[in-house]
Amino acid sequence: MNAVDEGKRVQEAVSAATQAEAVESLYAKRVEIYPRAKIGERLAWFQKWRWATVWITQIVFYGLPWLAWNDRQAVLFDLAARRFYIFGLVLWPQDIVFLTGILIIAAFSLFLFTAVGGRLWCGYACPQTVYTELFMWIERRIEGDRVRRMVLDRAPMSARKFALKAAKHAAWIAVALWTGYTFVGYFTPIRELGAEMLALQIGGWSALWVAFYGFATYGNAGWMREQVCKYMCPYARFQSAMFDKDTLIVTYDTTRGEPRGPGSKKKGRADLGLGDCVDCGLCVQVCPTGIDIRNGLQYECIGCAACIDACDHVMERTGLPKGLVRYSTTNAMREGLDTRAMWRRVFRPRVFVYSGILLAITAALAVAVALRVPLKVDLIRDRGALAREADGGQVENVYRMQVSNTTEARRAFTVSVAGLPGLAVASEARFEVGPAAVASVPLRLLADAEQVAPGSHKIAVEIRAADDPAVAVRETTTFLGLRR
Repeated sequence: MNAVDEGKRVQEAVSAATQAEAVESLYAKRVEIYPRAKIGERLAWFQKWRWATVWITQIVFYGLPWLAWNDRQAVLFDLAARRFYIFGLVLWPQDIVFLTGILIIAAFSLFLFTAVGGRLWCGYACPQTVYTELFMWIERRIEGDRVRRMVLDRAPMSARKFALKAAKHAAWIAVALWTGYTFVGYFTPIRELGAEMLALQIGGWSALWVAFYGFATYGNAGWMREQVCKYMCPYARFQSAMFDKDTLIVTYDTTRGEPRGPGSKKKGRADLGLGDCVDCGLCVQVCPTGIDIRNGLQYECIGCAACIDACDHVMERTGLPKGLVRYSTTNAMREGLDTRAMWRRVFRPRVFVYSGILLAITAALAVAVALRVPLKVDLIRDRGALAREADGGQVENVYRMQVSNTTEARRAFTVSVAGLPGLAVASEARFEVGPAAVASVPLRLLADAEQVAPGSHKIAVEIRAADDPAVAVRETTTFLGLRR
């Protein structure tokens, strides 16, 4: 074999090896992450905050559908009836502006919190984070701590391993199904839904959504976990657009920590030329996404601050100052700013702009809800009879009113008209509408044909609550005169 052939053979081998390596890295099997839960003898500062948000969010989520208000569910988004009940507030499809306002407030809140503190939502209140934390707690209670779980997973299948795994997944499925049931209970009265489930008479759509949401919870929190944050969550991708160098993020103080090393009892760290990082790896062990914060800011970091708790615990035990890993900003780390100077730069113009817009929209929404008239009227002309001559030389126009009583009490209303001489209501001028109901009310108007010129004339129809004159709606329409 000559040199040319040998060179080609080596080149082909290298190319094949490169392709194989690329395929292997592209389709690499997920490495199981075993986050360490316990740091020291008691919960650390940020651990307490995370568990506080878990408790608060789950008490609200699971408990809210069971609260009663005016003999109904306090919070119910009744899609079938096209009504949303939020305690004493009843919203109708015409109130879509309020939902739009809530969505805008949520968006600007996300912009504000991200500009100030990075991915605080992800680390503390995101459902993926909360349910992952809950599922990992179940896992630890059944299978044991981090080391025991690692040993159990690597051990061959046995009766004990099968029993532990079965118990864990059974608990996960129970929580997931209860979560799905609670979620659907926000759109279907939860007590009726529970009775239907117990009687095995649940409707197809309700059963589908209970199963779907339960399966999503089980899959995301039990199996996928950090994969959702890394690869599926869009927020992880566009967060950089809302970050800048004065955004608070979880940072590692490279200047203070490097070079890292375990040190020695006989010599001080300075004598060995070492920084404060003892290279214990605890910050990596506690990370729910499995990253090393010492490598700098990474999009996988959800800002949960577990690494801060772990590092502070190690610093305390080794007699070194805390804060080697801490919430800080890029500019503060680069320029060596103290805490006061750092916070002055955190509250920068964009933060005040976001805050001002958020406060303005929130205030406008609150005022709009407070001034909202609990009465809605749609006035439609009867197309079957536009205008006709009535007895006594009068002209008649017929309309139909769709009156929505958005309160939860039966109410009487009166109708009055204005805009033409002698214009009067010929139909019933007083009617009643049930609580949170819609009534179709016919409206007949009469006027003297001699006083109404041919063509259309603009008139006003006012519907007013009999027990509260402030509850009134004024609608404009046209009255047609007869051609002579």
